[in-house]
Amino acid sequence: MTDRLKDAELLVKYGFINKDDAKHYKLDEKKGYYVFSGEKKEDSEDYNPKHADQEYEEEANLNFNDQYYPTNFPRPNRRLKLVYEAFNMSLEELYYWSINHIRQDAGFPKMVKLTDVFSASENSAFFGQSAQRLAIQEDRASSFLRGISELVKTLFQIVRELRIIDERLDIYHNWKKSKSADSTLKGLFADFAENKGGQMQPGSIYHLSNQVGYATLPDLFFNTTVYDKDKIDGVVDGMGFNKNVKAVLKRKLYQFIVWKEKTEQELEARRKFQIKYLRQHYLTIKTYISWVKPYLKHIKRLTMNEEQMDSPELIGSFETSATEIEVLAYKPNKGNALNSCVLMTFKFNTRPVMQYRQEYQQGPVHIGRGEMTLRSYAWSDEQIEMYRKMRDAEDRELLGLADDQLKSAMDMLGDDLEKYLNEAEKSLEGKEDEEGGAPKQKEKLTKLGSDETVFGPFVSLIKGFGDIGKAFVPVSALKKDKKPSKPDAKPSPALKSANTAMWMVYNNYKKAHGLLSW
Repeated sequence: MTDRLKDAELLVKYGFINKDDAKHYKLDEKKGYYVFSGEKKEDSEDYNPKHADQEYEEEANLNFNDQYYPTNFPRPNRRLKLVYEAFNMSLEELYYWSINHIRQDAGFPKMVKLTDVFSASENSAFFGQSAQRLAIQEDRASSFLRGISELVKTLFQIVRELRIIDERLDIYHNWKKSKSADSTLKGLFADFAENKGGQMQPGSIYHLSNQVGYATLPDLFFNTTVYDKDKIDGVVDGMGFNKNVKAVLKRKLYQFIVWKEKTEQELEARRKFQIKYLRQHYLTIKTYISWVKPYLKHIKRLTMNEEQMDSPELIGSFETSATEIEVLAYKPNKGNALNSCVLMTFKFNTRPVMQYRQEYQQGPVHIGRGEMTLRSYAWSDEQIEMYRKMRDAEDRELLGLADDQLKSAMDMLGDDLEKYLNEAEKSLEGKEDEEGGAPKQKEKLTKLGSDETVFGPFVSLIKGFGDIGKAFVPVSALKKDKKPSKPDAKPSPALKSANTAMWMVYNNYKKAHGLLSW
């Protein structure tokens, strides 16, 4: 499967499949789209374009022999198209008149903008103004992304230091349980506490062992097990060695136990500080990501569409532009699991004229050719969500750059990052309980993979990019119905309502603007 799917393959991927071919695919809940469910092949996610429930338009009937061309839309129940050309008025009126009419007069209260792209010829004034704004957004976004990269690098260092501290503390915690842990701690004391800078210090265990009468001192030190400073004298006095050796042994054992207690306290304090700092650092990264997302969104919308730039309507030396807008208007039907949906597509090939709207502000007014296409559907809430995901499948790639950075770091750090963050959250909760105050607003850190965790925005990249994709599309009106659509739900009432509303917009617009109508 190629990185970029064709229109028909995208339709299959997001569930718009012919009824007879639906048996070959199943919905992958984790990924959020449909996958091939047949026999295992080299690539089990291949999508057959012939399986798509795809619309075919007749405008390309050049041979007058029932020749149609496929579009990137699902097959509608009905389709109406209006082409309006006016060189003496603003074509924004076509868009706003239509969406307001279907919302207010036809009773379709829920509306989602799915596509909003534009392009302008290179030598046009509109292009120059957009390029300046784009450069500002790119500069701000790049500074935030650099900051996120540096913070992610530091995240590795913090987790690495916590791992080292945990390895050391594991020896301390098992000191009284394991003879090996006792020997290991004593080795650390002899190697690092008494010998600094890799040089053997006078008075250290190994230095004294080179003197006459103290050759057995290292063996006695490592094989004498004492866990309490007050019991050192009782244990050592019972040994059958000379007084000088026992005196030095007492001194070294006392120094060792004091060193162990103090360094353990230091490590515990250091670990608590690092845990809190890790949480603060992680939340700082998330804050930077939330700051950079609007800039990435603006960059995507200000970037010229490549396909439109290659169209014959855009000429480099002309003051021309091309705009495409797609809006889904829908309303639920009482007693029916399907919604009445009208998909409104607007394509403008226009000539932007820069006009001064105020003394200090300049902006373009679009005049030229407008094309409005209306399509009716009867879709469930799940189908609406799938169509939205299909439309922003490419747009969310740019928005996911910052999230991918942190997600990649999380994957490399493994479960340690999640463990430390959960520990920081538990310690914060315990502190609040002790103080008896009201719980502070904070994020819930639970098992990785849960939508309620701080990892939700990043795990959602795998689960259909739910949070990230919504940054491009205002989907506040989309409330996912937990109950699946009933198999015997009849689409006729929903389609009838959609067809009626679509005809109202189409016919009333023509009447209101003096066009031929009936």
